[in-house]
Amino acid sequence: MNADAVQTIQIIPVARITVVNPRVRNKKVFKEIVDNIARLGLKRPITVTKYEAPDGGFLYDLVCGQGRLEAYQVLGQTEIPALVVAADEEDCAIMSLVENFARRQHHAIDLLHDIEGLKRRGYDEAEIAQKTALTIEYVKAVIRLLENGEHRLLRAAESGHIPVSIAVEIAEAEDTEIQSILQQAYEKKLLRGRRLMIAKRLIERRRRQGKGFKSGGQSREQPLSSTALIRAYREDVDRKRVLIRKSNATRDRLIFITEAMRKLLSEENFVTLLRAESLDTLPKNLAERIQAWAQA
Repeated sequence: MNADAVQTIQIIPVARITVVNPRVRNKKVFKEIVDNIARLGLKRPITVTKYEAPDGGFLYDLVCGQGRLEAYQVLGQTEIPALVVAADEEDCAIMSLVENFARRQHHAIDLLHDIEGLKRRGYDEAEIAQKTALTIEYVKAVIRLLENGEHRLLRAAESGHIPVSIAVEIAEAEDTEIQSILQQAYEKKLLRGRRLMIAKRLIERRRRQGKGFKSGGQSREQPLSSTALIRAYREDVDRKRVLIRKSNATRDRLIFITEAMRKLLSEENFVTLLRAESLDTLPKNLAERIQAWAQA
């Protein structure tokens, strides 16, 4: 970026500012911005670049500060303090992207798209890492995933659910190799417990609904091969077998408890002790089952 770009703070009309690259904002976070500005005022001016308008005045393109600008609009303000920079379109785009990295609470997919934007503008991995304060290994991994359209894996990695290195391995592996990758990650203690379950669900969703996120309509289902169909059948059979085992175990426990209670309740001394302690009542279902067994 041009280090000699002229920067001045001016009070400019809100109505003459255009948001060139608008973003969808979290309603809760935006409300906090509005409340904070209403209570304390604007702590940091927005950043804009200006150009001459047909009416002889000036119009402005927003570089940084969409949330602050929109908060001013909600609060009914007609003017806003702005840092007016004399920079070309390329420099403004880079400034906007770099500020997105500096946010404390950025959306994962926005961060990834910003890396993609820098790459598309001709910056190499080392330059992107320097501008964004990220490691070059992370940047390289993100770019590889972006080039493959792996937005599901990217979001999971950015959210901390799976390591970036594991996401890259999954993206480049065949379906038959993914289970081995998860096993190795488990053995290396990279995926354990809840993170491992999240990774398995993610992989299944990725297989069924695709690598990326669709902005509208239903996700296109991947065509099922014979191998995938057999695998789905086996998985369903395995789930049913687990349910059967749990059902049998629950039945055996119930039979044991019922028989034990029946024998104990046949002992007069035990019943007398229960009555003395006011413990001579049973849940209705258990009492009926014991009575039925006694009459059998």
